[in-house]
Amino acid sequence: MAITDWAVEDRPREKLLNKGAEALTDAELLAIFLRTGIKGKSAVDLARDLINDNGGLSPLLAANEEQFCRSKGLGQAKYVQMQAVVEMSRRYLEEKLHRGDVMSNAGDVKQYLKSRLQQYPFEVFACLFLDNKHRVIEYEELFRGTIDSASVHPREVVRRVLHHNAAAVILAHNHPSGVAEPSHSDTVITNKLKQALEMIDVRVLDHFIIGDEIVSFTERGLL
Repeated sequence: MAITDWAVEDRPREKLLNKGAEALTDAELLAIFLRTGIKGKSAVDLARDLINDNGGLSPLLAANEEQFCRSKGLGQAKYVQMQAVVEMSRRYLEEKLHRGDVMSNAGDVKQYLKSRLQQYPFEVFACLFLDNKHRVIEYEELFRGTIDSASVHPREVVRRVLHHNAAAVILAHNHPSGVAEPSHSDTVITNKLKQALEMIDVRVLDHFIIGDEIVSFTERGLL
């Protein structure tokens, strides 16, 4: 059945207008982006298949051009459009963080860091440098590879903090496995960085681990 044959309140576009984007499923949101289906499948059916085939919406959004275009119903034009949507979302979140206190927008911080780090197939360690009102000065990815006490150098983090004249930092890194549980190495390097930054009166507000979920050291009582 074509979407135009559905009850008006069940059509993705009308549902979004009446109830807001948050009321839509991942497949319904993707269907609006796709606009049309393929022979024998509505846009929602196609979207649902694409999400299932790619293991979720996030892996689909993070796919490179070759991976993305393998899926039936997708091509280079859709890939370009999707990358533009993803980048606009990142910039929107970044602008919001620059305007306000990150401590009152923890959800936006998590989503921003997820958008920056989740797609990497290897570990990346990053910092959000903050001013004395906890507004974002800059986001930087500092280290790549296995994140442990040997590969994350406190002196380099201190150097970048001084460069930005930051008053506080938020640490973040991803777990490509998708399992966001903190490891022993994660705890060790967090404590080393906290101690190093305390020497120059800079606070570590949190350390987020990005996987399929997002784990906060502060929320866990680990910081």
